[in-house]
Parts: sequence; C-alpha cells; structure tokens
Amino acid sequence: MFEAPYLLFLGDAPDGLAAKMAQGIHDWRPEAVAGQLRMESCKADLGIKDLTIKEAIDAGVKTLVIGVVNRGGLISEAWKPYLLEALEAGMDIASGLHNLLRDEADLAEAAAKYGRTLHDVRVPSVKYPVANGQKRTGKRCLAVGTDCSVGKMYTALAMDREMKKQGGKSTFRPTGQTGILIEGNGVPLDAVVADFMAGAIEWLTPDNDADHWDFIEGQGSIFHASYSGVTMALIHGGQPDALILCHEPTREFMRGLPGYKLPALEDLRDLALRIAQVVNPACKVAAVSVNTQHMEEADALAYLAEVEKKMGIPAVDPFRQGAARLVEALA
Repeated sequence: MFEAPYLLFLGDAPDGLAAKMAQGIHDWRPEAVAGQLRMESCKADLGIKDLTIKEAIDAGVKTLVIGVVNRGGLISEAWKPYLLEALEAGMDIASGLHNLLRDEADLAEAAAKYGRTLHDVRVPSVKYPVANGQKRTGKRCLAVGTDCSVGKMYTALAMDREMKKQGGKSTFRPTGQTGILIEGNGVPLDAVVADFMAGAIEWLTPDNDADHWDFIEGQGSIFHASYSGVTMALIHGGQPDALILCHEPTREFMRGLPGYKLPALEDLRDLALRIAQVVNPACKVAAVSVNTQHMEEADALAYLAEVEKKMGIPAVDPFRQGAARLVEALA
C-alpha cells in the first residue's frame, strides 16, 4: 500500500460521478486524505480543502492519488503538468486507471530522476486459476446493479461495516481500483484475462468459517453492453448465497450508453438470480440498495417504500438509513 497522507487529484472531472474514485477514498479512508487538487475546468468537488502541490508538500502529503475516472481509463495529457510537478516536489503517484503510469515515458523518467514511485493499482499481481466451480465453505454476498456506478461498492462496504458492528464475521472483498485503494488489497478484475476472471473471484473468496460473510464488490451490470463480462465472472466465481440489487432511480440512461435505458429492478432480480443459481441453487435475492443521493428526503423515502412493497424485500439507502436492514435480510 502506498504512503499517506494523500492528495486526491480530481483533474478536469466533468461531474461528481467521474470523481467517484476520489469520493470513495474520502468517504471510507478520510483520515488518510489531506485535500484535493482540481484543475480550473473541474466540475467535481469533494467539499474538502483545495491544495496546490506546494501546499500539499507543506502539509506532509506523500502520495498524489489520481481520483478521476474517464471512459477507457486514460491518463490525460492535460493532467501531465500536475503529475510531473508532484513527482518533482517529492510525491509518489498512485493510479487505478487502465492506462498505466509506468507506460508513460515522461512520468517514468521523472519518477526515476526524482527517486519517486509510480503505483499502478490495476495490475494483477497473482497468477489466477481457471474457475473450478467447486462449492466453498462460508457465505458470500454480491452486489449487482442495474447499471455501472450505482452504489455496489458502497453497499458492500456499508454491509461489511454493519456486520462487524453487530459482532458478526465478515470481510469486504474489493474487485475494482477504488475498493483496492480503500482496502489495500483485492483483485483488479477488469484487468484480468477473461478466462481467469471467475477463477480470480474464487481465489479472492476462499473457504471460510460457516458463519463468515464475504461482501463482494460488484462491477458493471449484466445489462450493460460494455461491461457485462465482469458481472458474469463475479456471479459465477463468487457463487453468492445472497444478491443485493443496487439501483439509482434518477438516471434515465445507462452510464456511457445513451441509447440504453436502465432495466427494471424486477428484470435484474430475475436474470441475476437465474445466473447465480447455476453455481449456487440456494442463492436468494435478499434486498435492494437504492442510491437516492439526487432525491429529496421525502421523495427518497416514498420511493423506497414503493420498491419494498413492489419487490417484497427490504429497500434501503444505506447512507440515508444505514445498512442494518440489509444485513438482517441475509438471515
């Protein structure tokens, strides 16, 4: 794991969702964050202190973390002056993008010159096996979504925290760059060769105590034309005992796919459960986690009540209401 404190680089993020990596680190490891660095065109704001590179160094920052995500996971040329300045000033850089820091000649040269380290989180460090489909001891819960970026990671983190608070045994199992940056370990699933993705999730969620729950970070959506492959690997490799459906009700179209509307929760329930029962016939859909951040309180509560009545299972926003009912639904 790289050294804290962190300066979260939001770059030229066009909206808050594009800075979800920085947001996740700030929400779940706030003690490690010294501030944020935003370019003039940035439309995202974590509501924390803005720092220049010099101010960050004076504040003791050790690592600049690229906290903005773009389609394709590219390191923008517009970011380079900030990244090079950080290296020269004495910071390491960490990134979870597909485009690796080490493959950028100017960054690699600067890191070598100034004795700094480039941390590429999205690089598998284990030779994962092909999945064998064998049943494992312990219990597993997987968050599946109607779309990308609807709260699957937050749901798993919140449930893990709540389970521990209640005295239960659990582990959060990260499968994406933000979760890995928060937890310090995990599988960068979308960087794993396709034949080994399900095996990587079997490796990540090994045999455990009968009453132990693994909360597996979900990725993509089985309905997303771009990213359904990672979801399928998570379902089959995870062999979940329980699914939590995740949804963001104010979104009209799927992230990055303006021609595709979000599926209904009932469609997600039926399709995801059918796929999960291929590897675990006892799997059940336990609850719905709804991201209501863009809704007023009264509207959010009314929507949750409507979903709960329609689906017949608990419907909760874990940030407005806590994750207790989600955890209780696993019983």
